[in-house]
Amino acid sequence: MLLPFPLRAPSLVLAAIVAASASPTLAAAEPSTRVVSCGTGSCLVVSGHRDSAAAAVLLNGHAVTVQGARNWRVSLPVETVRAWSEPYARTIDVTTFDPETRTRSAAETALPIGLLGSTTDLATLIVSVK
Repeated sequence: MLLPFPLRAPSLVLAAIVAASASPTLAAAEPSTRVVSCGTGSCLVVSGHRDSAAAAVLLNGHAVTVQGARNWRVSLPVETVRAWSEPYARTIDVTTFDPETRTRSAAETALPIGLLGSTTDLATLIVSVK
């Protein structure tokens, strides 16, 4: 059974509003991080998107050379990330700067859990039950 046009219109309007509100969220992809094995140690891979391939990418204020054009990625040794970050940092600042349009985009991206934490070697662990 077909519904009269006035009853179908509100559902179409609702669908259009939902689609329009979801688009900006999908378009603004945040940079991501992950740890990979590289050589004898570990590296942090940071990937993201920039509006122009000419835009510079900075991690914690340090310019880096990236692979890719608009969708980019960079791999840094964990020791380099540790030197560029505060002790026990949980995030890394990712900034893109386009010199042609003079626009800057910045995001604070989460690091993998425990990446810049320290480990403590335990000689003995005592557990008591009360």
